Amino acid sequence: MATQKKRRKRDIEKNYPVKQFVKKLRRLADCIEQGRRFQIQVAGERIAIPSTAVINIEHEHDGSSEELEFQLKWSLDD
Repeated sequence: MATQKKRRKRDIEKNYPVKQFVKKLRRLADCIEQGRRFQIQVAGERIAIPSTAVINIEHEHDGSSEELEFQLKWSLDD
């Protein structure tokens, strides 16, 4: 029986130059379109996003700022 490594809670934001961000978005879009798993490294941690991940867009605003997030959510059992 395989054991999963216990993962610490993590919540980071990483800023990228426009060209790098666009390249990552294109790779993500290609994987979504082709029904493939997407792999990315963020701040030193490698992440594998299954093709079954739920995709949503979140918009938040308060009086002085707005935020738009493209989110992918999945269970570690996927």
